[in-house]
Amino acid sequence: MSAYIELVDPELRDAALAMRENMAAYTPMDRDKLARRRAWMEDLRPPPLPDVPYAEHRIPRIEGPDVVVYVVNAKPSQRRPGIVHMHGGGFTASTAAGSLPAVQDLARALDVPIVTVEYRLAPETIWSGSRDDNYTALAWTVAQAEAIGVDPARIALLGESAGGGHAALLALAARDRGEIAPIFQCLIYPMIDDRTGTSRQVPEHIGYFGWNPAANLFGWQSFLDCEPGGDAVPSEAVPARCADLVGLPPTFVACGALDLFVEEDIAFAGRLLAAGVPTELLIVPGAFHGFDSFAPDAAVSRRFRAAKVEALRRGLGLA
Repeated sequence: MSAYIELVDPELRDAALAMRENMAAYTPMDRDKLARRRAWMEDLRPPPLPDVPYAEHRIPRIEGPDVVVYVVNAKPSQRRPGIVHMHGGGFTASTAAGSLPAVQDLARALDVPIVTVEYRLAPETIWSGSRDDNYTALAWTVAQAEAIGVDPARIALLGESAGGGHAALLALAARDRGEIAPIFQCLIYPMIDDRTGTSRQVPEHIGYFGWNPAANLFGWQSFLDCEPGGDAVPSEAVPARCADLVGLPPTFVACGALDLFVEEDIAFAGRLLAAGVPTELLIVPGAFHGFDSFAPDAAVSRRFRAAKVEALRRGLGLA
């Protein structure tokens, strides 16, 4: 039996062992292993749900390539709250297309439109490029609000893992540019601090299952285009390095207690509270990174998804 398995929720133990074995095949990570990991994730990509409509759109830009988004559950005759979503994948893998079933399920549960962004991945594109992709998608959502059926004054930002990091960066960019004011950010086990596992070590049982320090190092190196954890890292690329969190929208942060990101997520939530940002923090005992995706039928996963849905319901002002 693997070390630390007794710390894992009993319903999650088989998934935890499988994820540790899987990550061992890809770490330490390099370009070749990344290509294999991307292919593995593409092979696992589930088909979209047949009963929740979605459409692909290309957003042209004067500078840079088009940004691809998927609009899920559009309601052109209505004026509903909406969500802009960014998928996970360690900044280096996965796709918005692959996240469609989960996004469709959430859109159905809340009965709102969701725009999910096919942002460019690292290392081919660094943080500033993907951040601008996401901001372009947010601005487009506001501009197309009537066609999508979104109230432009009631848009939330949502992301998981690296997508949570992207959502946090997008909230900061929106605040600093002063053009768009999201009303809520929902950060699901967000990847928000390059110092975790690099210049700041964590206990061995944290990140032992699933996403681990070696994978995190590669993800941040690819995203930042420099060595993570040091003084050369640009603060505008890392949410946890932002000195001023005042003026951000109300926030929900959720993470597993065995997740590599648990300490950084707790610290970020504390700093948000200190900055006067209404913030809810949920830490799930016995849960590793991405547990709700890898063991979706476990009771702890169902409770976690329900808490996320209810947080979004409150944040969007839904009855």
